[in-house]
Amino acid sequence: MNPTISIIIAIFNRKDELFELLNSLSHQTDKNFEVIIVDDGSKIALLPTVELFEEQLDIKFFRKENSGPGLSRNYGAKRAKNDWLVFVDSDVIVETDYIENIKKNLTDNPCDAFGGADKAHKGFNLMQKAISYSMTSVFTTGGIRGKKSAVTKFQPRSFNMGVNKDIFLKVGGFSEMRIGEDPDLSMTLWENGYTTMFYDNIGVYHKRRTDFGKFSKQVYQFGCARPILNHRHPHYTKLTFWFPSVFLLGYLVGIIHYFVWGNGLILALYGLYTFLVLFHAMVVTRNISIASMAVISTYIQMFSYGYGFLKSWFLINILKQSPQEAFPKHFH
Repeated sequence: MNPTISIIIAIFNRKDELFELLNSLSHQTDKNFEVIIVDDGSKIALLPTVELFEEQLDIKFFRKENSGPGLSRNYGAKRAKNDWLVFVDSDVIVETDYIENIKKNLTDNPCDAFGGADKAHKGFNLMQKAISYSMTSVFTTGGIRGKKSAVTKFQPRSFNMGVNKDIFLKVGGFSEMRIGEDPDLSMTLWENGYTTMFYDNIGVYHKRRTDFGKFSKQVYQFGCARPILNHRHPHYTKLTFWFPSVFLLGYLVGIIHYFVWGNGLILALYGLYTFLVLFHAMVVTRNISIASMAVISTYIQMFSYGYGFLKSWFLINILKQSPQEAFPKHFH
């Protein structure tokens, strides 16, 4: 039986990004799918943008009070008519064969939930491409988080994530978490015996943040969320989650060693790391300007995530605060 697809987009403002996403969906080679837009209390009117695509797409628009992306996706999921829910962020663009490839994958490699990669579009500005490199590089916490040898343990992320509707509703959908709600759902699925897979031909172009300040705040929040996820799903903790924090602490130790004892060995190792990131980014992006900014975004990612992780770990594991007490804004 041919899989049926409902695309669900939870959105807050981002009118221009919504237009670009809907435009890319309107050019699909397989047009048999529905689109559900959930306006999460936007401060600008999004309906006029949606109405531009009513003739090209089977599209439904809902507006509700602001509750964060997870609960807004749940709202859309309950109103979807098809068997598979595909969640995409409002700041992505999809290829013309996105729907076609999803259906082929589900037929050839069935699973309960799936995800795909994110990448930088040629039309993105230099900073967006640099941030995209940092978020997907093997030299950071990025990279493809699922491999052919371990596809059943891939954690789909909500910018590009599909789940069987019946299973999604059975496990309760996205939880009350505002940050980290997508890996939380993946681990909940595993705990209930369901499988997840990585499909390598359904990548999306993900804009992410447009400046370093916003990017720093975003990855800081991701870092804070990880110990909360470890607290909720202790069977899926990994030592590698500590890498950005160790990176941050090592850099601080290197600074102290250099200025107090005149020993620059530790900082020299960071210099080597910087060179490797710069060289690799140049090979990947073929642009020295992007590569140079990628070094900056990589350090921002590692430091901000590492600090957020350390702060969250200390509050939850040393001060014994509950996640809701330590980070009330992370929950609905």
